[in-house]
Amino acid sequence: MDPQELLATALRALGLFAFMLAVIRVLGKRTVGNFTAFDLLVALMLGEVVDEIIYGDVTLLQGAVAILVIAGAQYANSWLSYWDHGLDRVLEGQPTVLVKRGELQPDGMRKERMNEKDVLGELRLHGIDDVREVKLAVVENLGEVSVLHEDWAKPLRRADLGGEAAREMEEATGGREPSPERRTDSPRALGEEV
Repeated sequence: MDPQELLATALRALGLFAFMLAVIRVLGKRTVGNFTAFDLLVALMLGEVVDEIIYGDVTLLQGAVAILVIAGAQYANSWLSYWDHGLDRVLEGQPTVLVKRGELQPDGMRKERMNEKDVLGELRLHGIDDVREVKLAVVENLGEVSVLHEDWAKPLRRADLGGEAAREMEEATGGREPSPERRTDSPRALGEEV
């Protein structure tokens, strides 16, 4: 291979690295965190475009246009999800309930293609050895399983023992349970129809 061609490839790669770093920084931390389906698609497409540019199969200008269009779609998707007008359900999906009030939910397990062993393994990762301790276990949009304990199974907190921690909790919460819109297990938070 010609040394000039190797040098050109190296310079394209270096320039593209700087350009992609700038694009990813503009898109924000969400792009480099856990992926939703849309995020994964963006990453795959960007990788393919970068590959084509580095090896000279497309011009830098063509590649830059493609990258900016893909980045623009990701940026628009993140804002549409943020505004929560219902499109986020289509673009990002919605959480799937696996366990509710200590009972496995076969419909949710089927939807996520998880068998009982898979669900129990996820619960063990959360330190749960008895499914009856689970108030709610949900596969979130990012693919992680989140777990809420039944009230009786929650770990003891310092505020439960009284003293200064209890006063701080009382002050912070006003001694009230969270309102429905602030609960993480509300139908709205789970994407269910109310």
